Amino acid sequence: MPPVPLPPNADFWFDPVCPYTWLASRWLREVERVRDVTVRWRVMSLSVLNEHLDVDPEDPGGEWGDYMRAPGRVCAAVDERYGNDALGTYLDALGVRLHERGEWDGIEPALADAGLPAELASVAWTQEYDAAVRASHEQGLALVGPDAGTPVLSVRGVGAVFGPVVSPAPKGEAAGRLWDGVVLMAGAPDFYELKRPYGEPAFG
Repeated sequence: MPPVPLPPNADFWFDPVCPYTWLASRWLREVERVRDVTVRWRVMSLSVLNEHLDVDPEDPGGEWGDYMRAPGRVCAAVDERYGNDALGTYLDALGVRLHERGEWDGIEPALADAGLPAELASVAWTQEYDAAVRASHEQGLALVGPDAGTPVLSVRGVGAVFGPVVSPAPKGEAAGRLWDGVVLMAGAPDFYELKRPYGEPAFG
């Protein structure tokens, strides 16, 4: 008999347009391989985070407009209609196209890569899933405070952190050791912040 899958013991809130969040998700995929960890993938939105600002720091010229919300809407639809495993598979496919290949028209092709119906892409340009994205976003942000952003990682029964930002994503046991450290920090109630400068995202 195949092994019974573990119930999710970590929640990861992501905006699929954020390259550093994509890298953190690659780290978590490695963690799932080297630790007894199962991730529940959850959507958040930089557009929702920044909507109260006069100028969105993620889109200062306003040229991206509704596209900043589009991939997250499709992610929410995948989660609702096909479940969390399908959402994780879609994120795997979408991130490769958006961040590693620079295919910013990759929403629909990534659905095909993930074995999902192309019709899901139509929700990208509607407000049908905006409430679902907002509700999920607010659940994640409530764990780490209003000054945080994407990603948010919550370890069940331990605590939550904003981040981590990792570039490039560590592999193998290095990914596991970073997980161990993040869990340790998340479980320390008096720990607040640890930060150092970082550069452009490094893929591969």
